[in-house]
Amino acid sequence: MTIYFTNVGIHKHKIKHVLEGALKYLKQPSRQIEMSLSIVDPEDIRKLNRQFRGIDDVTDVLSFPTLDLGKRQLDSANFPSDAVNSGTGKLNIGDVIICFDRAKEQAKSFGHSLKRELCFLSLHGLLHLLGYDHVDQADEKEMNAIQDEILTKLRVTRDIR
Repeated sequence: MTIYFTNVGIHKHKIKHVLEGALKYLKQPSRQIEMSLSIVDPEDIRKLNRQFRGIDDVTDVLSFPTLDLGKRQLDSANFPSDAVNSGTGKLNIGDVIICFDRAKEQAKSFGHSLKRELCFLSLHGLLHLLGYDHVDQADEKEMNAIQDEILTKLRVTRDIR
C-alpha cells in the first residue's frame, strides 16, 4: 500500500501499520492500492465538511472515495481504469482527512492516547473508502465490529502510548 501523507508528523509508521493490517485483514490487494491521508486544522475540515456534506461544523474525519466499492473484494486484474494512477499503476481509493485538534480532544475525552485516536480515525476513514458506512444501525454495528477486530488484532488498544 502506498499512502501519501500530508502534514502527518507523528505516528506515521503506526498509522501505516494499521492501514496495511486492515487491508490484509479484509483480504484486499494492498500492494496495488494507494490513498492519501492528510491532517488539517479545524477551519479546513469545517470548510470541506460544509462544501461536500452541507454541514457547517468541525468533524473528526472525512473520507473521499474515488469510486463506489460497495464493500467488495478488489481484484487487481479488474481495477476500473479511471481510478488507476497512470504514474504508479495502483488503484487510488481516495483521500482521508483528519482534524488534528478534534483527534486530540477525542483522545483526551475517551482517555486514550493521541496515537490510538489517529490510528482509529485513519482506519475509520479507510473503511469508508472501501465502501463501509454507518448510515443505519446494522451498518454501524458491522463497521464497529470490523474496526474493533482490526485494532485488537494489531494491538492498538486504548492503553497504547
